[in-house]
Amino acid sequence: MTPGLGVMSPTRTKRIGTIDRPQTHDPRNQAPMITTTREPVGSATPDVTIIGANDSRQNRTREMQLIPEALARAHMHDRLREAEEGRQAVRMVAARRMQRRAERASMRARRALAMAVMH
Repeated sequence: MTPGLGVMSPTRTKRIGTIDRPQTHDPRNQAPMITTTREPVGSATPDVTIIGANDSRQNRTREMQLIPEALARAHMHDRLREAEEGRQAVRMVAARRMQRRAERASMRARRALAMAVMH
């Protein structure tokens, strides 16, 4: 190829890694990302690191892992409350039954007393 005709001569250039095929997979040995100077300032989103984002993400996953446990606890609480209400209802029915039985016994006793006084 002749120089000056606008055609690049085939030279062997050092090939650096690409995104798909990085030179190395170790992040410490990779070249740092640099922004081009041709890009206008403020056109891209700024590189912002949120302090504590990792912690909140970990808390979120921990909370999500505890959701079934909290749900089970809530269900258990509801079942216990329903069981207690059921036991209360059974006690109330038994108390009314005993009250009616006592009233009938009282009426029999009064009748027996009235019969004894009348004769």
